[in-house]
Amino acid sequence: MEKKVEQYDVVIIGGGAAGLTAGIYCGRARLKTLLIEKSLVGGLATYTNEIENYPGFPDGATGLGLMDLFHKQAKKFGVNFKLTDVKGVQLSGDTKIVETFRTNYEAKVVIIASGGKPRLTGAKGEDLFLYDKGISFCATCDAAANTGKTIMVIGSGDAAIEEGMFLTKFADKVIVSVMHDEGIMDCNEIAKGQALENSKMEFIWNTLPEEFVGEERLSGVVLKNTKTDELIKVPVDSCFLFIGYIPNTEIFQEQIEMNRPGYVITNEKMETNIPGVFAAGDVRDKFLKQVATAVGDGAIAGYGAEKYIAESEIFKDQIMGGELPGIVFVWNAVSPECRALLPAVEALEEKYEGKLKVTKVDVYKSKGLADRLGVKEFPSIVYIKEGKIIATLGMMACESKEVLMERIEALL
Repeated sequence: MEKKVEQYDVVIIGGGAAGLTAGIYCGRARLKTLLIEKSLVGGLATYTNEIENYPGFPDGATGLGLMDLFHKQAKKFGVNFKLTDVKGVQLSGDTKIVETFRTNYEAKVVIIASGGKPRLTGAKGEDLFLYDKGISFCATCDAAANTGKTIMVIGSGDAAIEEGMFLTKFADKVIVSVMHDEGIMDCNEIAKGQALENSKMEFIWNTLPEEFVGEERLSGVVLKNTKTDELIKVPVDSCFLFIGYIPNTEIFQEQIEMNRPGYVITNEKMETNIPGVFAAGDVRDKFLKQVATAVGDGAIAGYGAEKYIAESEIFKDQIMGGELPGIVFVWNAVSPECRALLPAVEALEEKYEGKLKVTKVDVYKSKGLADRLGVKEFPSIVYIKEGKIIATLGMMACESKEVLMERIEALL
């Protein structure tokens, strides 16, 4: 079956908080934008019954309600939505391709906001109680809802023990299931010592979850002793799983730079190692995974997409295109050295009017065009002829602006 081909300015993979925010920014910038989500628009946040730490909602909000607002706002700005699975991507080159079962979407920019999923135990009944029915993965999100209750934590790594201690600020008791012998944990020694001294924390050693039980909501966890096979039923109000998180990055393998667990590596501008490809939200290698931080990532990625596309057009049409030879003055408007050279560049532009194309590139807000030109020193002047960079002259190499302008004149 021959696939259809559709063109967009931006394709966003993933419809959680990060992807929706990126969509809002791209749509508002009047970029033709497509957001692809394979299951539920809103992502994992939609499974959170109550969000109390998202700014602007003093009475709290449901995850589903908050994400519905994000969704409506993105649609208001013209973002198109497709509920389908991405089968593959081709991210190199100026035109990126996002492949689905029936259609290949071509784009100038791809934003990866595919998020991830918590690692599950695989125990019986687990799927019946996920998220708002008793099994949770985020202490920061759901701690307050467990005030005065009995909670179980599965795991003994840094996240499990540190989040377990945080939960003791709200719960009456936090029971920790640890797969190792008594006194052995996977967390750091400081956290281990603090946890063992915490009067609200109780440990059940050499155990793994065998079954999650309850009616409409979780009421208990059956643990199995790894040495004796004894089954221990523990009544609890909620259970938190801290046994790892799996980023949804399988289709980006061998193309995008990732760390060992598979999280996408970006800089502070959400740029990946491939020009025109950004990443935002929980799919990134980052310190804190929350709706608020996903929104920040998405805003930066959306803004970065707009800048990248605008700079691509300037670079292709204005800088490298056209019949006239040209010079590009790469400068920083806040630099006295750069400002001092500006009148000489403008005089050159006037002298060779109709014979020379002069472009001024200010790197104050973005160094994207400077990077494309290979310029690291500011001010610099790049001489371009027939769509090729002939020479790059920087102030430091030329000692003074007079020498720099003389060398440019010599090239012309």
